[in-house]
Amino acid sequence: MTRTNSRRHPALAAALLLSIGVFFQGGSFQGAWAQDDAPATDPDSGLVQAEGWQVVKANCTVCHSARLITQNSGSRNHWEHLIRWMQDTQGLWPFQPEMEATILDYLAEHYGPKEDARRAPLPRQLMPDNPYSRPAEIGSASG
Repeated sequence: MTRTNSRRHPALAAALLLSIGVFFQGGSFQGAWAQDDAPATDPDSGLVQAEGWQVVKANCTVCHSARLITQNSGSRNHWEHLIRWMQDTQGLWPFQPEMEATILDYLAEHYGPKEDARRAPLPRQLMPDNPYSRPAEIGSASG
């Protein structure tokens, strides 16, 4: 069995190191599978820098970290429900309609539902019987 030695083949070793460098630049994956068209993110908050991001950052990060936004996802209705919940229970101020629309548009577009975030529900025939769905027979026997 023949072994290639980098001392004997410096050009091969250099090419290998160069190809590794293409895939792992700065400690993070940057290779052929990386998306060049991925939107830029704000280095402070991690929010996608797109229309409305500054309004979201200014209003939402007053009370909580932007990570609470970036780690979640949901439909426009879901985000609106969260805003109403924060207004009803957490002291979030009311928004002007156009500001709320900007926030909801941004969240729905950039942190909308993820198709691969959860597995599909199991079909009923694969689910175990629910022990709490019928009357319990335990305790009916005298002891």
